[in-house]
Amino acid sequence: MTTLYYILLTLFIALALFLILLVLIQKGRGGGLASAFGGVGGNTAFGGKTGDVLTWATSIAFGVFILLAIGLNLLANRIHKANDPTAIVPAAVSPASDVPPAVTAPPATRPADTATPTGADMDLLTAPPPATGPATAPAAVPPMAPTTAPTTTPAALP
Repeated sequence: MTTLYYILLTLFIALALFLILLVLIQKGRGGGLASAFGGVGGNTAFGGKTGDVLTWATSIAFGVFILLAIGLNLLANRIHKANDPTAIVPAAVSPASDVPPAVTAPPATRPADTATPTGADMDLLTAPPPATGPATAPAAVPPMAPTTAPTTTPAALP
């Protein structure tokens, strides 16, 4: 599948370059690049209906270009999914005897006597908790000695 992808990608790039050249040689309203290759456009390789032939060829090439782009996108997604190491691969189903019983958590219940706190009860919720042990003061840290700039200048290097 990867070989097919690279073949189609090469064809896609070649078709894109061909399409660019095909559009550039068309005679536009202002003459375009077509006038640089043949002057006025009356003496062309395809005859007097050059605009019609090139328009038809451009439409066909564009249609093939779009179909090839869609096909390459689908193929690239398929290759990416096949090579993705993080893809979840379904595990083999084990016999029912190997499956441990399901453990369910008890439903969370709220005691019946719990009410929403209001007034003075609300202060208890926002106050810091009471101290439960002996209060100890933090150890005193001696102040640091002030630092001063050196009064001597370093000696010059030889």
